[in-house]
Amino acid sequence: MARPARPADDITPNRVPPEDLDGHHEDGPSDTIARYLEAMFYIDGEGEVVRAARLAEWLAVSQPTVAAALRRMARDGLIDSAPTKELSLTAKGRVAAAEIVRKHRIAERWLVDALGFDWLTADEEASRLEHGLSLRVADRLHELIGRPRTCPHGNPIPGVPEDGKRERSLASLQPGDRAPLRRISEVAEHEVPDLLRFLGNHGFALGGVIEMVEFSKGAGTITVQVADRRVSMSTDVAGKIWVEA
Repeated sequence: MARPARPADDITPNRVPPEDLDGHHEDGPSDTIARYLEAMFYIDGEGEVVRAARLAEWLAVSQPTVAAALRRMARDGLIDSAPTKELSLTAKGRVAAAEIVRKHRIAERWLVDALGFDWLTADEEASRLEHGLSLRVADRLHELIGRPRTCPHGNPIPGVPEDGKRERSLASLQPGDRAPLRRISEVAEHEVPDLLRFLGNHGFALGGVIEMVEFSKGAGTITVQVADRRVSMSTDVAGKIWVEA
């Protein structure tokens, strides 16, 4: 089923207006708390429920470590916890998380567009850069590279106006359907670390047309045509790759 694209400043349920991102909150969260905020932003952005166990899995840390971090985040007004143990970002937490993601995605785009790095290397390097990059510098980089709407693999940069296009998962296409690649889920990137390199090496590019060739429910795989190549992948991975509806 097609769904509206998440606005660039609305990847979490409530919008983070561009003017909030321009406030340059230089006294931001610690690097450790920033990792939790970023993980919650990505998980929630893909429509998943955020719980402590999911964060422990995502960050590869123990449950007690997560519990201690969540207590600090709650104390600082960054998260709320429901009786069902579902976690959500507060308004303050959403702004802080969006700032972190904004810096990461701008850094990625600069590393790819200006320095020529591949998608995976850019993602890894941006993860290192984001913690030392001020919003002021990130904003200037964004200007220098032409104010792109998205990171290199299509996920929206918080604070940039939406493009209004709708999207559907690659796994939802039927044989013979063709659609341009729109974005690759941050969740998929995290769960399959080499996915970005695999896709880049097999001709996947934003806006490039993908044709569904075969859908095997029994094997749990799909085969698609990308330019002159046929590429197979699991339906689970395909469900986290988004094309234009």
